[in-house]
Amino acid sequence: MERSDPTGRPPERRRSKPWADTVFSVLAHSAALLTLAVLAGIIVSLFIGAAPAIQEYGLGFLWSADWDPVQNKYGGLVMIYGTLMTSIIALLIAVPVSFGIALFLTELSPKWLKRPLGIAVELLAAVPSIVYGMWGLLVFGPLLAQFVQQPLQSAFGNVPVLGALFSGPPVGIGILSAGIILAIMVIPFIASVMRDVFEVTPPMLKESAYGLGSTTWEVVWKVVLPYTKTGVVGGIMLGLGRALGETMAVTFVIGNMNQLNSLSVFEAANSITSALANEFAEAGEGLHQASLIYLGLILFFITFVVLAFSKVLLSRLKKGEGA
Repeated sequence: MERSDPTGRPPERRRSKPWADTVFSVLAHSAALLTLAVLAGIIVSLFIGAAPAIQEYGLGFLWSADWDPVQNKYGGLVMIYGTLMTSIIALLIAVPVSFGIALFLTELSPKWLKRPLGIAVELLAAVPSIVYGMWGLLVFGPLLAQFVQQPLQSAFGNVPVLGALFSGPPVGIGILSAGIILAIMVIPFIASVMRDVFEVTPPMLKESAYGLGSTTWEVVWKVVLPYTKTGVVGGIMLGLGRALGETMAVTFVIGNMNQLNSLSVFEAANSITSALANEFAEAGEGLHQASLIYLGLILFFITFVVLAFSKVLLSRLKKGEGA
């Protein structure tokens, strides 16, 4: 007989359903294996679909700027360049702005403003990408042309390097416009992650630094950032992944031109996602369709390299914690 507890609590009983743990373990492992199987299926299907283009062009597809469906000649340089440049411009704008938003919300904002401002920033992520694209084409593009592109050309048109960077027609459509729209779209993701990781910094560390006479910037730079650097890098990589895969907003404002006339950020260009959105439905079987799938495979590889690099960087940062 089980001995009763003198405190009146019921006696502990052994688990009567050990099969529940077995079922849960099987389901969890099945979900993980299913994810790997889906990923492998996507890779295999991309390779099979892109096989004609891979056999025809090989790695030369990466640095060929030809894209002519009439003559059946294809190269992915313009799309790869447009994808990378718009993502780089987006990060150059979004990371400092997101850092400032997170810093203000966690260290400087009054309590009555912190919650509504945080909600307002997060609501930007709920706006559909096609709305960003329409706003960028109809509203932001003309403003960019009149108040940014034209003054920049007037100021730096004769400067050797900057003149080439800011050359081209100032029409508000091109790589710079697409990069700025992408920056607006990824700011909520990066800022939300930065704010959350900044808030997990132990208050005792910050109060100790303030007690030693540190300024707010010194506390953030020497206490908060070293403590949360892993989360900050993770948030930036999350934003980069979002920028690389964006389709509709970029399609509206990048210009969708399959020629690379110069390296100017004002020039109309194309990206991998916008090329797929514009041409895949009308592409005939053969090299055209295979080349588009080849572009999708390249985008998959770029995203994989970015995520792998972020994992390596995060592991190095974790090893260096406390040093």
